[in-house]
Amino acid sequence: MSISRRGFLGAAALAAGGTVFAQAVPEKKLRICIIGDTKLGGYGHDQHLAWELRDDVEIVGLSDPDEGGRVKRAAECHAQRTYADYRDMLEKERPDLVTVAPRCTIHHKEYVLAAAACGAHGFIEKPLATELAEADEMIAAVEAKKLKWAIAFNWHRTAEVLHAIKMVREGLVGQVMELRARGKEDHRSGGEDMVVLGAHLFDLMRCFSGVPRWCQATALANGRPATREDIHEATEPLGPIIGDTIQAVFGFDNGVTGSYSTVKNSGEKGNRWGIDVYGTTGVVSIRMEGAPFVPLIRVLRGPAWLPDAEKGIGWEPLPNAPVTTIVHPSADRYAPITGDLIAAIREGRAPAASLQEGRASLEMVSAVFASHISGKRVTLPLEERQHPLRA
Repeated sequence: MSISRRGFLGAAALAAGGTVFAQAVPEKKLRICIIGDTKLGGYGHDQHLAWELRDDVEIVGLSDPDEGGRVKRAAECHAQRTYADYRDMLEKERPDLVTVAPRCTIHHKEYVLAAAACGAHGFIEKPLATELAEADEMIAAVEAKKLKWAIAFNWHRTAEVLHAIKMVREGLVGQVMELRARGKEDHRSGGEDMVVLGAHLFDLMRCFSGVPRWCQATALANGRPATREDIHEATEPLGPIIGDTIQAVFGFDNGVTGSYSTVKNSGEKGNRWGIDVYGTTGVVSIRMEGAPFVPLIRVLRGPAWLPDAEKGIGWEPLPNAPVTTIVHPSADRYAPITGDLIAAIREGRAPAASLQEGRASLEMVSAVFASHISGKRVTLPLEERQHPLRA
């Protein structure tokens, strides 16, 4: 029989009449594998670096079919081993958690199904999938094994936005009446803007008003109503899109409506990307392009929704708002999600930014396309789970 040095010292202390205090056993480090593809979606917004500030994980493997990209990214995140094929990596490493980094959705389903098959939890770049049928299959595979997966809805999880959601729910601007969201309206204006960045805005709409019940939408192409002949693939592998201009309205409970617009325009790039929450006693405005990775949030207290200098009504900072300090951009922007995901795994609960939330946002995107192509209002949840533009 052998005895460790710790055991020896403990036995000696007891023999001497001393007290042995239990020492905390550190949590086992989670073994993480990263799936990337330099030529097909890359690494999202540096998602391979999302874990760099955590000491409770280790990057044991990184896969990328592009050799140059594989070497570069592995060095950046200090991956212990590299692979050309993610399937080889998963089979050999058997990770606890997988990061699906490519921003293109074309292979998201196969990545998640492969990770789930080896029993891995995960973190995935948005959008979740190309169509709802894929999202349904991914979530079913994850739920079947009680795995915890989070999606990169980093705007929703910033301390400032969470504080705004809490204050609105507590009556900061009275009863919510209306939501107005606007896309980034860059070179991807219209369908692609909505697929890529609308995902964040639709997620926020749900945070403020709950589950959408219906959608009515229209899409334009070069100023005219878009037709099936205008359906085309996005500039990146994200599935089919339609329109360079989209106007959509969603209906929520209690008569609340939410509008979403992304319009092709020749104006200079503005700071309109974000969401405004209109209540009976004021407005909360959230812009996604404030300081780098920190949303700009302002409040207007007044039922007329207009500044009034004579009455002292004007835009002001969100009261008692926390301040996010960004030191390590690639890790700090994801820290609320990665931290919550690790806690969810340890505690056996669902993560806050779950795949189900990703699917709900994707369903709103799909509803916009479905409404336009059918020419009528559609009810959510959608019965048809295939892509509306492929039907």
